[in-house]
Amino acid sequence: MSPRVLIADQLSPAAVSIFRERGLATDVKVGLAKEELEEIIKDYDGLAVRSATKVTEKVIAAASKLRVVGRAGIGVDNIDVKAATAKGIIVMNTPFGNSITTAEHAISLMMALARQIPEADRSTQSGKWEKTKFLGVELYAKTLGVIGCGNIGSIVADRAIGLKMKVIAYDPFLSPERAVELGVEKVELDTLLRRADFITLHTPLTDKTRNIIDAGALEKTKKGVRIVNCARGGLVDERALANALKAGQVAGAAFDVFEVEPPKDSPLFGMPNVICTPHLGAATLEAQENVALQVAEQMADYLLKGAITNAVNFPNISAEEAPRLRPWVKLAEQLGLFAGQLTETSINGVRLEYSGEVATLNTKPLTAAALTGVLRPSLVDVNMVSAAANARERGIQLEETTRGQQGAFESYIRLTVKTPEYDRSVAGTVFSDGRPRIIQVRDIDMEFEVAPRMLFIRNLDKPGFIGKFGSLMGEAGLNLATLNLGRDKPGGEAICIVAIDEPVSAEVMAKVRALPQVKRVNLLEF
Repeated sequence: MSPRVLIADQLSPAAVSIFRERGLATDVKVGLAKEELEEIIKDYDGLAVRSATKVTEKVIAAASKLRVVGRAGIGVDNIDVKAATAKGIIVMNTPFGNSITTAEHAISLMMALARQIPEADRSTQSGKWEKTKFLGVELYAKTLGVIGCGNIGSIVADRAIGLKMKVIAYDPFLSPERAVELGVEKVELDTLLRRADFITLHTPLTDKTRNIIDAGALEKTKKGVRIVNCARGGLVDERALANALKAGQVAGAAFDVFEVEPPKDSPLFGMPNVICTPHLGAATLEAQENVALQVAEQMADYLLKGAITNAVNFPNISAEEAPRLRPWVKLAEQLGLFAGQLTETSINGVRLEYSGEVATLNTKPLTAAALTGVLRPSLVDVNMVSAAANARERGIQLEETTRGQQGAFESYIRLTVKTPEYDRSVAGTVFSDGRPRIIQVRDIDMEFEVAPRMLFIRNLDKPGFIGKFGSLMGEAGLNLATLNLGRDKPGGEAICIVAIDEPVSAEVMAKVRALPQVKRVNLLEF
């Protein structure tokens, strides 16, 4: 049965066509009440939304089949990303489809603010002719401060430079080389506040950026500054800004986004020199078409090929690399499960070593798969999307290294679990047949394929163990599918890995533990 997709907000008909042309059963149900969405979401593998539909924790909980939520736009404020991540649901957005449109809206608001166009329009249409009242300022030679110089911010900077403005930018992630490439001067926030004639914000809303322009920041600005926000409500303290406007510290403000949307009683409403628009940043025909087509392609690629693009909670995987990664992802999870089931104490850290050809691949999904395996014995619901967050919450330190070919195998993954008492490693590779193999356990060389049910036995390398163990299994009516042996040295410590077809009772496990040479036995399930 082909995957099913629900489109819950109004998208371009072209997006619907993309889903259907690629073989996805697609339903368009716009304007669903939250109870209706909770009721029907269980039938769908994918959910496409814009900003109207709220993908709440309750919706996520009811979504038994859901694999991906696609947001036709940048912000995912209407999606409970944490709940989706915990359930292994990919959340995608479309960060580039409306970049130009949003940047143009910011420039438009800046121009309208500089020349008081909305007020002048209202005055003129009311029959007045107040030429002297609406004295504006030029943008030419003014300094524009850009807070957040990523995708949209860099486009705004480019347009402002075209208007012959001087552009300074505050962005902790902006490299000096990129600043030179954009033609902007990278500065600290206080410097930007002090020097800018206009300030425009283009950063996500996070704990660090919330109220980045507050009363304290406004006191540091150049008197007569004008502020534009087309990014996210909550970046600017609206009440503090209203006070600064009344005091004359700020000459004007233009807002497309608000702390509460739709706003009912913003302190900015009704103030002179304030322009407000109803979140129109992405509201052009071109942008709506672009983001709808983009989200449809991304979701279809994931549901049909496993490709992940523009996910906010998982690394990207291209359609081309997905088939190549698949056996390595399987191996990484098997290594994690193997080590996780043998670890009976708390885990301090996990170290992953990628050697040879695998080191040239996109290793982020492999790391996610390995962490999933390590954590699953103790956290049943962990998945590749939530594994990294679960590890961080538990204080598990992650180390990753890549290197060229070493040893007998052209390519391998080594996973080491670090506990307060010891470090234990297991390594594996993918052979030319595409089937994963484990090639080393606890620094002991051995080669075997993982089976659904296996016994791990650590024993002394003494005569008689194999015979006694085989007899015990035979008496219990258990068939040994495969048996693999390894040792660190003659007469030293040995490992026996056995694949068993039937379930192993607690009574049989106790008898194996009682064998004279056995130091440890674990039942492993994959």
